[in-house]
Amino acid sequence: MKHYAKIISFANHKGGVGKTTTTASMGSILASKGYKVLLVDLDAQANLTSSLLKKEVTTTIYDGLKSQSSTSLYIYKVREDIRLDMIPADLNLAQADLELAGKMARERILSELLENYKSEYDYILIDCPPSLGLITTNALNASDSVLIPVQCEYYALEGLSQLMSSVQAVKRRYNDRLELEGVLLTMYDGRLNLTQQVVTEIK
Repeated sequence: MKHYAKIISFANHKGGVGKTTTTASMGSILASKGYKVLLVDLDAQANLTSSLLKKEVTTTIYDGLKSQSSTSLYIYKVREDIRLDMIPADLNLAQADLELAGKMARERILSELLENYKSEYDYILIDCPPSLGLITTNALNASDSVLIPVQCEYYALEGLSQLMSSVQAVKRRYNDRLELEGVLLTMYDGRLNLTQQVVTEIK
């Protein structure tokens, strides 16, 4: 029986909640345990790319999305000692939402791009942009599950229901296998009453 990677999106349309740090950390931990991991940077800010790749990047996920062909992609090695690879991003990705809007099956472009890599890895982890646009929809459509990092602060729950509605909409319309991997509380300080309130509300 052929093995296929589990694809997990790290999504929250709020910025600064720890999506990129969580993606990088989980990828490194899984790879250090012997799993083959591919990281996909889908954020135009490219923080995952700049933090993990210390080499010049000439080809990014934008090239694949624009051409709708995996032959336009190049897999970069993050580490030599473990199997941790990446498809990087750059600022061009900021215009991808508009450019993809007129394409056929525009919600499935990323899913088709990753199809060729699913048999090569154990996990594919996608760092989503802080939005609920077409790029995030592509990520959710390609994924088996979504993990939602949530910062332990006053406005943490603001918009969380909107994000969950988007996840349910993608599940209903495009990807019936999409599941909630969980909600990950970030920047947690158990000494603060506010933190305890946020934990209670999220539960």
